[in-house]
Amino acid sequence: MKKQYTIATLGSHSALTILKGAKDEDFKTLLITTPDRTDFYRRFPFIDEVSQIPSFSQFHEVEKKLKKKNVIIIPHGSFVAYLSLEGNKKMHLPYFGNKNVLDWEFDRSKQHTWMTESGINKAPIYKNADEAEYPVIIKSYGAAGGKGYIFASDKNKLKKKLKTLLGKPYIIQKYIVGVPLYIHYFYSPISNKIEILGVDRRYETNTDALGRIPYQHQRNMDIDLSYVVVANSALTLRESMLMEAFAMGERIVEASQKIIDKKGLFGPFCLEAVITSDQKFHVIEISARIVAGTFLFQNGSPYSWLLYDEPMSMGRRIAREIKIAIKKNKLALITD
Repeated sequence: MKKQYTIATLGSHSALTILKGAKDEDFKTLLITTPDRTDFYRRFPFIDEVSQIPSFSQFHEVEKKLKKKNVIIIPHGSFVAYLSLEGNKKMHLPYFGNKNVLDWEFDRSKQHTWMTESGINKAPIYKNADEAEYPVIIKSYGAAGGKGYIFASDKNKLKKKLKTLLGKPYIIQKYIVGVPLYIHYFYSPISNKIEILGVDRRYETNTDALGRIPYQHQRNMDIDLSYVVVANSALTLRESMLMEAFAMGERIVEASQKIIDKKGLFGPFCLEAVITSDQKFHVIEISARIVAGTFLFQNGSPYSWLLYDEPMSMGRRIAREIKIAIKKNKLALITD
């Protein structure tokens, strides 16, 4: 049955992980990309077909062609960035995931409500500069790899920086001092189980680079912090903290089924958290999809090996869920 379907995605973000995992599960694979990226993606043998479009915004023009190939689309972080929220919602192809979750991921105020409903420990957000506890970080809406984040250490600096946003939506969030990490989850609505398949840390420029400069020199440098992600590195949690990590993921899924819809959040997702010196998690963001840091674990991670006696990347786990759904005639349960 799986050979009747083709796993497809856009040529960006985590496409290589997704399609390599699909090929590992014996699916046909297809990549939709733009002319400037075509030659790059054609070098990888696990991609059976590369479909070229002039720009990602013209994706809708190839939907009929893709439907004939029995395509199942796997979204990632570039989908909203390139196709817009409405473009994703209007897609008529089988779409792995719940499109209703997109609004709750994109809108940071809704994300905060979601986290509140789940009961997890989260970083506070503030309405204005007067009520904020400093330092703070200003975050624009949407998934853009840290682009547009602004740090402010006091009220005057925050007020000054807010004037630069020109009416763009944002939240003011307390900057938590600790170890930042990203926990990669997978929730299966078929088995009703949460899995942790990896943990990573992101290297953000120029924020991480400043740590290499002695403090006495930093004081004389007029540098605006940047949080643009350029790389990822693997982490493992202390075993004593794993129980809380699993519980956080379960509570996020349960809350989504109450406040979004019955399907809620499923498939891959990530909680961005900071662990403080008292060993507490402070969740600061939800990524309701596969994240780029999963690329670290093409052959699996220490966590996936606890669950599977074979290499299990996040891309392969997605394809495995689709394979199981096809066998059990439950494809409608995991697609939108």
